[in-house]
Amino acid sequence: MNTESLLVAEMLVFAKVVELHSFAAAARQLDLTTSAISRSVGRLEAYWGVRLLNRTTRSLSLTELGAEVYAGCAQLAHTARDVHAAAGHYADTPRGTVRITAPAVFGDSWLAAQLPSFRRRWPEVQLSISLSDHAQDLSEQGLDLAIRIATPAQLPPNMVARALRPVGYIAVATPQYLHDLEMHLGAPLQHPAQLLALARAGQVQCVALGYGGFQNRMLWQSAEASPADRGAAATEPIEVELPAPVTLDSSNGILSLTLQHQGIGLVADFAAAAALAGGALVQLLPDWRLTGSYGQRIAYALHMPSRHVPLKVRTLIDHLVAAGKAR
Repeated sequence: MNTESLLVAEMLVFAKVVELHSFAAAARQLDLTTSAISRSVGRLEAYWGVRLLNRTTRSLSLTELGAEVYAGCAQLAHTARDVHAAAGHYADTPRGTVRITAPAVFGDSWLAAQLPSFRRRWPEVQLSISLSDHAQDLSEQGLDLAIRIATPAQLPPNMVARALRPVGYIAVATPQYLHDLEMHLGAPLQHPAQLLALARAGQVQCVALGYGGFQNRMLWQSAEASPADRGAAATEPIEVELPAPVTLDSSNGILSLTLQHQGIGLVADFAAAAALAGGALVQLLPDWRLTGSYGQRIAYALHMPSRHVPLKVRTLIDHLVAAGKAR
């Protein structure tokens, strides 16, 4: 590599270090070692005979000259990204690696099932997927795509979002547990008020999501008609609070306990789909829907804004959108 080419490469590395405020973060994103990143910046400083960064064990800051140099390096990096993205945008065939983060249970239960058909159609695209319930920073972690379950109001304003599919929360139980509840009632379970009666008699409990606003408090609303079709009084949700001796932050854990007849499980619909289809679980009160904390959300595909979204990313998003519509 000649001096000019080497200088450009070092400038791009320097821009990434400043952008991420970290040698280690830049190393992860550029797939280099931290020491290689440090040497690269050192060579740039030696080439110009100036100090660009003030370094301590805990922080980095730009020198006065470093700030001026960074402005030019950042523009160079921006231009390089635009050229790279434009080339990928107009390529005939999607190829390369798409790095994705998704919620753990959603990734296991729904996302993974959509990938074989995508890979059969686009074998030159590799998928690197990190399943985590903690929101990750796409820029810092070097990710192309994040799948998040949220309401529209919860979406980050600095990202582009496409809706993949709705996500509802449902109450499920084993057929045996439901049978026992109906034996206590002496009638089919058809109304949330019956759950209240069972709770007062100490004859029912639930296994609930134990984080955020979820917990064991449920608001039930009839699914038969919208508020526009009926009077406001008729559409007031019915509040039900059940004993919850166990709460978990995982739908898979809730399903495991529910399948062992430990109570009514409150889970996302995609997590319970296989058990419902196989008859191991049944949905309670299917003519009612949960609102409030357990109200419907949407699974979104999020990516950073760009004039040219890489073809490999656009193709995967389109595939997932189509899968969500076809479910």
